[in-house]
Amino acid sequence: RSSQQGADSRDGSPSSVAAETPSSEDFSLSLLDTNLPAEAETELRSFIAKRLTKGALFEGMGNVASVDLSIPEYKVGCYYCLFQQENLLETPTLESDISAPEYVVCFLGGSEKEDTFRLELDKYIQSLKLSLDVEQKNLETCVNPYLRSWFENSICPIQRVVQLFQEKLAFLLHAALSYTPVEVKNADERTEKDINRFLAAASLQGLVQEGTMTSLCIAMSEEQHKSMIIDCSGPQPQLHNAGSNRFCEDWMHAFVNGAEGGNPFLFRQILENFKLKAIQDINNLKRFIRQAEMNHYALFKCYIFLKNCGSGDILLKIVKVEHAEMPEARNVVTVLEEFMRE
Repeated sequence: RSSQQGADSRDGSPSSVAAETPSSEDFSLSLLDTNLPAEAETELRSFIAKRLTKGALFEGMGNVASVDLSIPEYKVGCYYCLFQQENLLETPTLESDISAPEYVVCFLGGSEKEDTFRLELDKYIQSLKLSLDVEQKNLETCVNPYLRSWFENSICPIQRVVQLFQEKLAFLLHAALSYTPVEVKNADERTEKDINRFLAAASLQGLVQEGTMTSLCIAMSEEQHKSMIIDCSGPQPQLHNAGSNRFCEDWMHAFVNGAEGGNPFLFRQILENFKLKAIQDINNLKRFIRQAEMNHYALFKCYIFLKNCGSGDILLKIVKVEHAEMPEARNVVTVLEEFMRE
């Protein structure tokens, strides 16, 4: 088989390496493109060769590891991903000694924090598969510029959204948590993509039950007056039909205060902590509701919790959908809604 590897240095430019492989134990990696110094590229090639020999790479699934390189003279975080050319995946050759070309792309950063963006980088590689042709004729015009922009396109969107929205970020966080439909108008392509990616990253998708998420999306979509509109025609985005609460405002300050350092990995960590706290609050409320089915004091605890958590409006919507088929719990939620309205 043949394998290829691409590597990226800390400034976000690319490199690649390819190999002729007679067997899994006996192969060499040949360089396709790199912006690493020769010595560091050789060390990286050795690292990837060892991983290939051990069978530690799976097609389309990225890994993040710490790598010792001479330049720079400390350990760097390396994201690496093995893939095959897209146009050959479904047409295996009849000749057993020839198989589809394989590539390994590597992106290098200052630490192993790239692991927090592993899914984004996996998607980035999937798009690369579609643009790489068999003869690599588009290497200079298409593939190399695409590889060079990995950091800008995969790591920085959350940071750009924070810098664009500033205090208005609270409305975006509220929309993401409540599954409110969002329309972006008069924005350039990159800004619209950034906003949509931020909303997806800030939502609880995959963390709450799939049925609950679907029901919430349907419920919020049916309330057309609740759709939030973001108009990016001016220097600052203008928001219409936007909602917020104390919980989202508190977390907005954490993002804005973090913006001074300009570290995209910090923003991602804040976002993960934001979602973790929201999930903790949902689970606490569910526990209180179970207790309140038999205990009036627990019902009062539910009410106090909703008042103090700062996100009672969203939590009530989520548990209302989840408990729709449970009569006792539904009654508790109905009483809580009445108290919250009053």
